[in-house]
Amino acid sequence: MSTIPTLETASKGNVYLIGGEKGGVGKSFVARLLAQHFIDQQIPFLGFDTDRSHGTLSRFYTGFASPVVVDRYEALDAIIESAVELPARRVLVDLAAQTLEPLTRWMEESGVLDLADMSGVALHYWHVMDNGRDSLELLHKLLERFGARLHYVLVRNHVRGDDFGLLEKSGLQDRALALGARVINLKRLHDGVVQKIDAANSSFWAASNNNAPDGLSLGLLERQRLRIWLAHARHELKAAGV
Repeated sequence: MSTIPTLETASKGNVYLIGGEKGGVGKSFVARLLAQHFIDQQIPFLGFDTDRSHGTLSRFYTGFASPVVVDRYEALDAIIESAVELPARRVLVDLAAQTLEPLTRWMEESGVLDLADMSGVALHYWHVMDNGRDSLELLHKLLERFGARLHYVLVRNHVRGDDFGLLEKSGLQDRALALGARVINLKRLHDGVVQKIDAANSSFWAASNNNAPDGLSLGLLERQRLRIWLAHARHELKAAGV
């Protein structure tokens, strides 16, 4: 039985920019979730951290990621070059807060979007949002600047709030959907579970299978809550075409 190709399978290469610009909305958490999904699905990927002081992918998924200095064009070039050289390998970029401006300058001055089009590389911007007005303003700037030249996923992060009425009333979600965006909801994971995983620098897989380093020991029901959360997250990722 044939499968319907998604944008990811139809493209020669895929770059996932996990952003949102605002600090504390859960960008790194989403980047970790995508890294785990790629590992679980045996999809080869390369990660890049743009946060100089807190490289999340390098911390939790050692061996899959390396730091990149966002204000050095030569370093940013490696993101696109990696996707072009090995198109079967996904490229995952965890964008630190306040990196959209230098990233945009690099894109514009280097002709990144044109090169990506010519090379068959799809650029996916995952806009991670809480339920505040700042996330809406940042989404508006993103859509104004790039329009249909990026492939958007709006991540409504319920870890940071449950009511996304502002987004729905603003018209920005409808505008993004008209550009082909997909919307996913990331459910809240119990704070105690998150804190234990983070304290042990553990991957989600290791924590859910009680195989984490440094003595992390989630209780029976804590592991069950994590597995339920991961199952829902995987469903949402598939809905986003990953």
